[in-house]
Amino acid sequence: MDSEQTASEQLVEIWTDGGCKPNPGPGGWAAVLRSGTVVKELSGYHPATTNNRMELTAAAEALEALKKPCRVVLHTDSEYVRNGITRWIQGWVRNNWRNAAKAPVANYEMWQRLLAAAKPHQIEWKWVRGHNGDVMNERADVLATVARERERKG
Repeated sequence: MDSEQTASEQLVEIWTDGGCKPNPGPGGWAAVLRSGTVVKELSGYHPATTNNRMELTAAAEALEALKKPCRVVLHTDSEYVRNGITRWIQGWVRNNWRNAAKAPVANYEMWQRLLAAAKPHQIEWKWVRGHNGDVMNERADVLATVARERERKG
């Protein structure tokens, strides 16, 4: 997303969602990006995945869609994504992508992708309760569900 503001001034708000039915199974992800009056919607499908992978994909795809460094407020209804990127990832990186039990971190390649996508931006990660009336979170949920259902039916 571009605008005439400088990168340090530009604020982009993002709402993400992802899911599967059943889990694991066919999945969809979506993101709604808003900068000023400009709104962009992204979504996609994977035939065999998990809820967590779709949540991570939504966040990574949204950040990768930004054309230059921005200030970002990223809203997610996934505590896994928010806690992973704000609390757990530093230890995982320090421990060569091993968790506290010394086992490989689940979805580590997705976490690496998200970390790389986040790097150029100044991001505030906000958790929102899913299915609780947040209009933009509900829109991301609808887009992810539509992507999953449309592709699954082929």
